[in-house]
Amino acid sequence: MATPTGASLRFFPGFKPLHIDTGEVHINGVVGGSGPPLLLLHGWPQTLLIWHRLAPLLAEHFTVVATDLRGYGDSGNPADGVNHEGHSKRAMARDQVAVMKALGYERFAIVGHDRGGRVSHRLALDHPEAVNRVAVLDIVPTHTVYSTVTRALGLAYFHWFLLPQPAPMPETLLGNNLEFFLRSGPFRGLIPGVIPEEVFAEYLRCGNDPATLHAMCEDYRAAATIDLEHDQADLNRRIECPLLVLWGAQGAMHALYDVLATWQPRATQVSGKALPCGHWMPEQCPQVLYEELMGFLR
Repeated sequence: MATPTGASLRFFPGFKPLHIDTGEVHINGVVGGSGPPLLLLHGWPQTLLIWHRLAPLLAEHFTVVATDLRGYGDSGNPADGVNHEGHSKRAMARDQVAVMKALGYERFAIVGHDRGGRVSHRLALDHPEAVNRVAVLDIVPTHTVYSTVTRALGLAYFHWFLLPQPAPMPETLLGNNLEFFLRSGPFRGLIPGVIPEEVFAEYLRCGNDPATLHAMCEDYRAAATIDLEHDQADLNRRIECPLLVLWGAQGAMHALYDVLATWQPRATQVSGKALPCGHWMPEQCPQVLYEELMGFLR
């Protein structure tokens, strides 16, 4: 996919474009601010634009790097690989380590929302030397989700079971009218007043590219296969650096799980709380989220 830098930069005044070839895939992003390095990773079905309200606040204290995950936004779309390895969280984590090294950062903090939180979890396990702090937003571990399936979970997170279906079934269904799917499904009518229409239009622009839509489905296929294998092998391993877990009190995870308890076996130092918002935390409650992150990151 092309990399229309202006599409991202106009939402991040003062930031600079970032285009890095990791040797496996091209990663698109923005970088701004000054201070200790901080990596921001978005979720599905979004792009780095999810940070457009939060990144400028954080850039007053950190060198903020926000990227599109491989297969998302304006980053490259890799080959699927064996057992969906090309879109595994392990592969995505390698990308982000390569990006930060290319910028001169051997060690950094991470904040990951949704799928980006899962990449952050894997990155902290696979590259503990590179991470000094990690925060995950509105998720429980992937292994926990798939090993505790209930009717309520299936109804709330139905896309976890739709998107992993073999291609091209979900790609065809979503590609027929992605805007309808997002407005009536995950975004629940665009959460009026929260996600600006011009930002949503960017999510649609990227998602309507057939290669990107396929990659976004591959992400979920990987989660249901190779990611689970990696997680199963690491059930007895813990994130070594401090872990902050934040989630939305109005979201499905809060209703379905004791979110903090699901992470306590996964890290040596775990703290966290629910915030007064739903799933789209960086866009719904950026100021509250900023204050919680600053207390943790500093």
